Amino acid sequence: MPLPERAERGLVVGKFCPLHLGHERLINFASTRCQQLLVIGWSQPGFAGYSAARRERWLRARFPQATVVVLDDARLAALCAEHGLPSRVLPQDSDSEQVQRMFTAWLCQHLFDGPVQAVFTGEDYGDGFADTLAACFNAPVRHERLERTRDVGQASGTQLRADPHAHRHSLSAEVYAAYVQRVAFIGGESTGKTTLARMMAEHLQTAWVPEYGRTLWERQGGELKPADLLRIAMTQPQHEDEAARRAYRWLFCDTTPWVTLGYSGWMFGTAPEALRQAALRPYDLLFLCAPDIPFDQDGTRLGEAFRAQQHAWYVRELQARGAQYVLLQGDLETRIATVRDALAKRADSRFSVAA
Repeated sequence: MPLPERAERGLVVGKFCPLHLGHERLINFASTRCQQLLVIGWSQPGFAGYSAARRERWLRARFPQATVVVLDDARLAALCAEHGLPSRVLPQDSDSEQVQRMFTAWLCQHLFDGPVQAVFTGEDYGDGFADTLAACFNAPVRHERLERTRDVGQASGTQLRADPHAHRHSLSAEVYAAYVQRVAFIGGESTGKTTLARMMAEHLQTAWVPEYGRTLWERQGGELKPADLLRIAMTQPQHEDEAARRAYRWLFCDTTPWVTLGYSGWMFGTAPEALRQAALRPYDLLFLCAPDIPFDQDGTRLGEAFRAQQHAWYVRELQARGAQYVLLQGDLETRIATVRDALAKRADSRFSVAA
């Protein structure tokens, strides 16, 4: 049987809590079957850690060609105001299918440029959904169902929310990266940060992020200018984001933009506002390496007195900010044991990064 012509506008609706590969397969299918694709998401009351903004970022990153809108009550109220309409609230997840369908039709008609000609689902309910939309639009709407040949091994949203790490094969690398907890090591010169980041990544079979500032310093023959510090602070997080897509559960980071802020002050006595803002980047766990191990002068370091000055600054600034951190002291084995213990206490944190 020949396929129907591509619809002018098509529609996919879901909760996307989280966006998983089953959703992505459906959206990819819909993209091939219509000229313009509208993807609408909402969930009310929703699930902790799955804000509308986060889900919209996922969808936009994965499907830049589609028109994507993920709603919560505040976003819906803002759209109503923008269109000069009375404010509404989202239907509850417990409301009937018909309530959800009528609301979707209202969204299309009043907020999203009018009717669609096709709706895409992977379920039998799609026929009734298309019928309701057609009645509201007073125009034909067809249902195209994606047959579920895909679903061997695909975890459900409930399973993914319960344990995303056990089911990470059901998520794209970009989405799974949001579950990866970022662990940073800071401290003065020669306090074992790089060794710990590398060894913990090897032990736990995940990724780590080397210090970009050291790489740039070596590339430029040991010379850095003030603008280079901002470049370092902006580039280090980019490397973290790239590495998170290769990581499993944890990402170990050798330094942070806040360390770069410290160096800007020590080297040049000042720092631009953009660098100060970059230094606020949060981490799930922060380890401060104490200067109680032998100093290794590799020809690039300033010395033990500077290392002590750095440590004092870190402690003072961390306390002033009220920041949570774990102090690592003693030999390498002792430090690794302390890190492992802290990680174990964090293991039940499912979705710790800001939504």
